[in-house]
Amino acid sequence: MATEFRRIFHLSDIHFGLENNRALDWVKQEISDKCPDAVAITGDLTMRARHREFAAATQWINSLDAPVTVGVGNHDLPYFNLLERFATPYKRFRGMQEKVERELDLGSLAIVPLKTAVRMQPRLNWSKGWVSPRALERCLAKIDSLPKGTRVLVAVHHPLREVGTEGTALTKHGDHALRELAKRNVEAVLSGHVHDAFDILEKTQEGAVRMVGAGTLSKRTRSTPPSFNEIEWDGSTLKVCVRNLEHIETRDMQIDDVPENAMPPRHEGEPVAPVRQVPRVDPPVH
Repeated sequence: MATEFRRIFHLSDIHFGLENNRALDWVKQEISDKCPDAVAITGDLTMRARHREFAAATQWINSLDAPVTVGVGNHDLPYFNLLERFATPYKRFRGMQEKVERELDLGSLAIVPLKTAVRMQPRLNWSKGWVSPRALERCLAKIDSLPKGTRVLVAVHHPLREVGTEGTALTKHGDHALRELAKRNVEAVLSGHVHDAFDILEKTQEGAVRMVGAGTLSKRTRSTPPSFNEIEWDGSTLKVCVRNLEHIETRDMQIDDVPENAMPPRHEGEPVAPVRQVPRVDPPVH
């Protein structure tokens, strides 16, 4: 198979409702200037899955001049409407439906989604990740159907790491998923959720899997400023550069391990998302 150079922009945790408009303007200009072959957004488009947040997210994402695949994050499932959360959890994605969990074929490289955000799970904290047998089966089937020799980037929201105890694990069944991915031509697993970038090699019984996390493009920063990953693939090597407006070097932007608790620090009494705060672009509520 002939090798080709590919550039992918990996974005995550934009959190419309508490988005960083300066960062979004910059990223959109970078996409226009560099013309990446693909943009992978690994979930948490919104803050509280409000209609106005989704409308702003849809408008921004649909304006990007590049092929886009969008993952679903825990913040993107309805918080206040439990009937909708259980019956039609992806209804608010309708304006970008064709991009949701979309597989992208980039020649010698492909991006394949794996869903980790679920509408419910048998523990109190539904913000954590959960890899269902059905979701993993679907992902593996897509990987196995690719042309021989194709390398794969698997796009998830939650890092596939079972940090914590049985009830507090960051991503339940994440270890099993990593073992299955290690058996295949997976170049890396792209994720978000923790709001800091990382690039670590996770060992499994079937071999090591590279896990690449993107930071946030919102005001909900944790320990590093807003950023995204610029990924370059030359047919044999995957290079990751953490781009940020502060011009901090990639290695200094990346944390050394995946934290169990992905909550960014906040001032005492500060709301997670102000009820009356609306995105800069505020289309009518549907």
